[in-house]
Amino acid sequence: MTHNGLFVGLVTLDFLYGVSEYPAKNQKVVASDYTVAAGGPATNGAVTFSYLKNKAKLFGVVGTHPITELIRADLSQHHVILTDLDPTRSSPPPVSSILVTPKTGDRTVVSINAVKSQATLESIPQNCLDGVDIVLIDGHQMTVSEQIAKLAREQEITVVMDGGSWKPGLEKVLPYVDYAICSANFYPPDCQKSADVFAYLNEIDIPFVARTQGDQPIQYCTPNRQGEIEIPPINAVDTLGAGDVFHGAFCHFILESSFVNALTASAEIAACSCQSFGTRQWMQ
Repeated sequence: MTHNGLFVGLVTLDFLYGVSEYPAKNQKVVASDYTVAAGGPATNGAVTFSYLKNKAKLFGVVGTHPITELIRADLSQHHVILTDLDPTRSSPPPVSSILVTPKTGDRTVVSINAVKSQATLESIPQNCLDGVDIVLIDGHQMTVSEQIAKLAREQEITVVMDGGSWKPGLEKVLPYVDYAICSANFYPPDCQKSADVFAYLNEIDIPFVARTQGDQPIQYCTPNRQGEIEIPPINAVDTLGAGDVFHGAFCHFILESSFVNALTASAEIAACSCQSFGTRQWMQ
């Protein structure tokens, strides 16, 4: 069955290099491989959702700078419909430079997020939720995300939060969230361990919460159950975007299955993505 998803958040241009070792101070290294793709949590989530034979819409700030054509081309190739929340912006979009060591799958990222490219409420298209089955927000377009999450709650549309890290303003979005899928780096104010995170989100009455931990088990909590899900063992080549892929897959599976089954299936997709270089090669 084909589903319709709306993904709201960060759109970047990612330059990814495979290196045998990280450069030392004043050292140059020659990359063994490289690739260029659109990036950002919501963006990679939308691409994954589309790959799973769904219709994906992406709301983010792109603008008119010449390098945005690389972003548009990649999204078009993966059948993601982009709505630019600031189409007259002339500044370059956020760009990420990423070094990956294929022997370990470790990656180092230098990037600019959406702090300097925040969209306004006026940029939200009318009837933006028509036909939408699920909404994912990554917290990088906070004003727009809050409004869309509120509208989704009013229309009984499922809202998923990609909690990569805590961002100021999320406290206004969380009351509209149905599924909070957080990373091990997600710590709300005054939270210092995983139990604190679950307690914080449960107090807001988010019914379904999960916390991913890389190759360690996924922790989860529902209104009547809590537990852990083992991660498939793999030899990771590149872990870049694995969490984004997980969230995009979750948006697909949660519309067809239970919470635990959706988490399990999403982990398998994310594990698959880690076994090849870059954020797109695994889909080939």
